[in-house]
Amino acid sequence: MAENENENETTEEQTPVEAEAETGATPVEETAAAEAPAEEQAAPAPPQQSGPKPKRKRLPRALRPQKGRRLHVPSAERRPISRLPKPEHERGRHQERRGVVVSDAMDKTIVVKVDMIRSHPRYKKVIRRSVKFHAHDEQNAAHVGDTVRIVETRPLSKTKRWRLVEVLEVAK
Repeated sequence: MAENENENETTEEQTPVEAEAETGATPVEETAAAEAPAEEQAAPAPPQQSGPKPKRKRLPRALRPQKGRRLHVPSAERRPISRLPKPEHERGRHQERRGVVVSDAMDKTIVVKVDMIRSHPRYKKVIRRSVKFHAHDEQNAAHVGDTVRIVETRPLSKTKRWRLVEVLEVAK
């Protein structure tokens, strides 16, 4: 202990250059060297494992976590089935189109040409497209040239999936 006090006194009295000349190390190296033994004592080194590190990727089937089905636990009391009243509107959402009748030669069937005018999403050019739909006309009310309104319905035949709702404008 007395030696440590003597060393501290000599280093305080001497300038850093003189102390460096005596010990042969810089003050930064001395402080790092003094701190290193304290750290080694505080944190013991981890034990060395013998052999390669075990792989975590593929475990044997017996060691894999088990994924079982959840068991259904029946409730103690049964709840009655609640029936909600049916909505007043028709089922589903029906598309509606307006077009011109181009053929009425078939019985109870008309062919309606629907023109679609839209802008191209990227080039903004106006594009005209037309689609022909076969529609069911129960009373044979529509004739060639009439403007009609048709709605989507369940499949009525191989090609008929539309139904005539009303004749909007009669051809001249």
